[in-house]
Amino acid sequence: MTDQSTALATTSVFGGIQQFEDAQRICKALASSTLIPPQFQGQQGFANCLVALEIANRMGMGIFQVMQNLNVIHGRPSWSSQFIIGLIQSCGRFKDFDFIVTGDGDAMACYCTAVNTSNGKEVKGPTVSLEMARKEGWTKNTKWGSMGEVMLRYRAASFFGRIFIPDLLVGIQSQEEVIDVQEVTVRAEAPATTLSDLNAKIASVEDDDLL
Repeated sequence: MTDQSTALATTSVFGGIQQFEDAQRICKALASSTLIPPQFQGQQGFANCLVALEIANRMGMGIFQVMQNLNVIHGRPSWSSQFIIGLIQSCGRFKDFDFIVTGDGDAMACYCTAVNTSNGKEVKGPTVSLEMARKEGWTKNTKWGSMGEVMLRYRAASFFGRIFIPDLLVGIQSQEEVIDVQEVTVRAEAPATTLSDLNAKIASVEDDDLL
């Protein structure tokens, strides 16, 4: 484990009783401020402050920077796409980050490229197209119709980030991804064999053995 990762791990909000108590005092002060986003304010926002502080510690970033860019949508945390783009450009792992837009109209597509500073090789993110957006159902979000190119750039940057800096995004999607995702209800089907059926079969086998 690197020195940086060790430092982040030891400052975890949930790393011990003392860390948790210290974090609660910090978050109590933060939650009383009116300068932070509403989802972190007051008693209702206290727990969100704890989560934001944990994320900030793991990312090695300031708590205010995380709070300003962390949105809660449908009960799930999400990053603003501008924040993801800024993170890619400022993390020091890449240079010459750029958006490549091809086609126009319904054939428009976009992907991100950059140069890896550690080896000088060009890296390319997945291509996102308006056709993909329609097939995935993202276009139910009206912004895909009114600002399609911007949405393509945002989604291309999110994909690039998830592939090349997943440790910095800590598994959190962009707000556009959370908004566009289609909710799926998973229904648990009743098992074909009940507990009573299994007990009856076991009893039947035991009776056969006795015979």
